[in-house]
Amino acid sequence: MTKLQSHDRETIQPVERAPEAQAEGFAIVRQAHESEMAEDYVELIAELIETRGEARPVEIAERLGVKPPTVTKNISRLKKAGLVRRERYRAIFLTEQGQALAEACRRRHRIVVEFLIALGISKDVAEHDAEGIEHHVSEETLRAFKDFLGR
Repeated sequence: MTKLQSHDRETIQPVERAPEAQAEGFAIVRQAHESEMAEDYVELIAELIETRGEARPVEIAERLGVKPPTVTKNISRLKKAGLVRRERYRAIFLTEQGQALAEACRRRHRIVVEFLIALGISKDVAEHDAEGIEHHVSEETLRAFKDFLGR
């Protein structure tokens, strides 16, 4: 029997939490899921502008692995939220608010990646895993990651 198989058989006892605390935890996760789209889009738009000089919907769709109509719908949401600006049939640009969000996302992403690499995770896996973790990590946890990294 391998170590993994042995571990799979272990019974993990649930930690009992107060209903209010548990509900708050689930609410925080739901809120993080709602903001993931905006964060992913502004981070990608900022990257495209820096590397290509502009962010076009077709490139956004290609890189996110979604259809162009999905990008159009989400760009409309971002525009209403004040994160992007766009003229009809033109590239997409970040507002000051969008740029600030993109920079915050990038900082969070880099900290998570560096932390995972410091734990011995390969760079490719760390980059991949950080895409999910970065949206859910609290400021307290980020500070602990930074402290661990000596930053």
